[in-house]
Amino acid sequence: MAHEFVERNRLWARLGAAVRDTSVPLTPPICVVDLDAFDANAADLVRRAAGKPVRVASKSLRVPALVRRALATPGFAGVLAYSLAEALWLHEEGVTEDLLVAYPSVDRTALRALVTSPSAAAAITVMVDSLAQLDVVDSVRHSKAVPVRVALDIDAGLRLGGQHVGPKRSPLYDPGDVVALAREVLRRPGFRLVGVMTYEGQVAGVPDEVPHQRARSAVVRRMKRASLAQLGVRRREIADALHTALRDAVTLELWNAGGSGSVAEAAADPVVTEVSAGSGLLGPALFDHYQSFQPQPAAFFAVPVTRRPSPEIATVHGGGLVASGAAGADRLPVPWAPPGLHLTSLEGAGEVQTPLTGHPAALLRVGDLVWFRHAKSGELFEHANQVHLLRGSAFEESVATYRGLGHVF
Repeated sequence: MAHEFVERNRLWARLGAAVRDTSVPLTPPICVVDLDAFDANAADLVRRAAGKPVRVASKSLRVPALVRRALATPGFAGVLAYSLAEALWLHEEGVTEDLLVAYPSVDRTALRALVTSPSAAAAITVMVDSLAQLDVVDSVRHSKAVPVRVALDIDAGLRLGGQHVGPKRSPLYDPGDVVALAREVLRRPGFRLVGVMTYEGQVAGVPDEVPHQRARSAVVRRMKRASLAQLGVRRREIADALHTALRDAVTLELWNAGGSGSVAEAAADPVVTEVSAGSGLLGPALFDHYQSFQPQPAAFFAVPVTRRPSPEIATVHGGGLVASGAAGADRLPVPWAPPGLHLTSLEGAGEVQTPLTGHPAALLRVGDLVWFRHAKSGELFEHANQVHLLRGSAFEESVATYRGLGHVF
């Protein structure tokens, strides 16, 4: 704890020096990525993947320069996009020729662009888990001359005592259902079956060593072990069923799995050919309490103190960048630098003001910056046009976010 306090004070000094040295005043919220931490996190993800390629989950970045930076790291290959429109834009920009869309799309405008572009269709793989999604693709095209690359999204949740633990994603679970959809993809002209995804969100996205929650964390770790054991068996059964049923009709190019919190575990499965990660590059607050890995915090945002309602409270302008997901305290931004600040229980993090308490509050003056960490990763950059890239105590460059480039995917 003492070491973390020292590191956070050093970060406050580095960020303050970088802001003071800018020739043009920065407009809050000031978003910053520490490149030293980003690069260290990237190297750690590659180490944990143990030789299997790491696909960049763009949802957790939303900054083209950072996507490119990750792809330039040996061990990374391809992008896991979160919408088809985004994948088409990344392809047009030449970011990569290997784009896997993580979720099914019914965006007819984007699908029409895909089926009328041989180069985009060759680079982009769309996700499906039902015949209805194939029907939507067919509804937007007059010709099937351009084949659409397809991957099957298979439920990777834990089934225990009639309960389902994990993201409510795909209806595909039993090997027979997977084989039936695979056969339908192969039967239909204009589609190519190239891969499978099994995302174990109940392992990748759930902290399992949370302070002051020892009993709950122990239960979560047991759930993760049970889930990984069950999923290892299911992946092998599904892989064998697909091989038996399809034989020489198709050879799958990829089997995608994992997330930042389960890279090592997914990579250890011989069925899996690649893992995905994004949040682990930036180390948002929701990823602070994992037993298996500890990413370095790399993304921050700052808002200024604008009033002092009492000697013990400093109120900043804005700060209410709340993360998606089930509402709770863990979705709130975390006051990070200077260390020792806390949100108040009645106001929390607000859209226009956020009061802060804690011993540093008495020392802050009107105009001082307070630095926060977002609970999630890429969502932070939906609130800014630029991200300032920090190296040491200076900004190396400023780069555009998707929003700054005029995109809201």
